[in-house]
Amino acid sequence: MAVRAGLVDPSETRVAQRHEEAALGLAGSLPRLVVAARRASATVVHGLHGRRRSGTGENFWQFRRFTAGEPAGRIDWRRSARDDNVYIREQEWEAAHTVWIWIDRSRSMAFRSSLSETSKVERAVVLGLALADVLVRGGERVGLLGLTRPTASRNAIENLAQALIAAGDDDAHLPPKAAPIARLSEAIVIGDLLAPEEEIAATVASLAARGGRGHLVAIVDPVEETFPFTGRTEFLDPDVAGLKLVAGRAEEWRQGYAERLARHRAALADIVRRHGWALHIHRTDRPATEPLLALHARLAEPAA
Repeated sequence: MAVRAGLVDPSETRVAQRHEEAALGLAGSLPRLVVAARRASATVVHGLHGRRRSGTGENFWQFRRFTAGEPAGRIDWRRSARDDNVYIREQEWEAAHTVWIWIDRSRSMAFRSSLSETSKVERAVVLGLALADVLVRGGERVGLLGLTRPTASRNAIENLAQALIAAGDDDAHLPPKAAPIARLSEAIVIGDLLAPEEEIAATVASLAARGGRGHLVAIVDPVEETFPFTGRTEFLDPDVAGLKLVAGRAEEWRQGYAERLARHRAALADIVRRHGWALHIHRTDRPATEPLLALHARLAEPAA
């Protein structure tokens, strides 16, 4: 279903061949992506916080005025001595909450058209690492699904980047099913989500089996939505060497492609709706901060 090709124009053909023949090579680009992730995180982190609310915990949150009927043992006498009011010292609510992130590193994610400045895998990595940084700053624990244990370290970006380097590229288009997410945890699946709908449905059902919430983040190159091709066009499959499809008049395929894409998106929306998850669509020609803000807002919502 995906557009995995360049046009027959020589420059576009070279781009397509590069994507087919080259490994993703994340190790070489990760230092640059770490910097980009830190910039994206810094852009949105100001004024944001985690799930801060009154409750049992060790960290101070705020003072509030004492109301009749509350236990006198909760009064902070030192703060109350400063003026004529009596104050309660509230602690920040703490729960064992973990956010698991999975980043698609399959060959199809290496695609980048001339309409975007970044490949899908690079944007997925930047988004995943930036989200980890924002969440850790908000007091959450973050792990890479299938790769790392959850961490609350301020060096989360560097730690997770090192884990990605050690793991290398991966042919899997979806996260492992044998990793159900606990009820107080959430999963963030970041990839192009172009696997067959039944495979995506089975994966989400498995991850959500223990009641964990989750989010599907579809990373899309602009040409995969607009299908701007005309004339004779050769489409290459990045996952199967040598497999290609030639269209004599590609513009005649545009409507059918758009309809198939709409059906696929509707299927994804139905899958997440059945499990109480959320779907986010992100184009690589848009800023990474857009899905980062949207994800943070959804993650900050209390679990039902």
